[in-house]
Amino acid sequence: MSLSIRNQLPGTVTSVTAGPAMATVQTRLAGGQTITAAITTDASSDLGLKPGTAVHAVVKATEVALATGEVSGLSIRNQLPGTVTSVTPGAAMASVKVAIDGGELTAAITEQAATELALAPGVSVVALVKATDVSLSTD
Repeated sequence: MSLSIRNQLPGTVTSVTAGPAMATVQTRLAGGQTITAAITTDASSDLGLKPGTAVHAVVKATEVALATGEVSGLSIRNQLPGTVTSVTPGAAMASVKVAIDGGELTAAITEQAATELALAPGVSVVALVKATDVSLSTD
């Protein structure tokens, strides 16, 4: 299956915590970071997720926020440090590519935010993604 979603990070499930309706799934990415997905318990069962399952964490670029410093006091579970590799400006939106350990993320943010944060190649950032914005696929 091909997807238009740019962010498809390979990893391995390390834990699944299932509730009546929703499950949280911890996945260790290729670079060693952990990403958390909040998916339905039915989806977790349908995919056969358990520790050791190979998955791809899939995140739309519009669901990736960027910060230029450490972030605390947030409910956002996924905070992936990285370095900007490119910024493609647009009239309203900018596309920002970020190298993280073991891969790359693309963030689609407003042009104003990219300018205010002075994003450019080499700038250190933290990519922020809510667990509910992470989908999982199996091979």
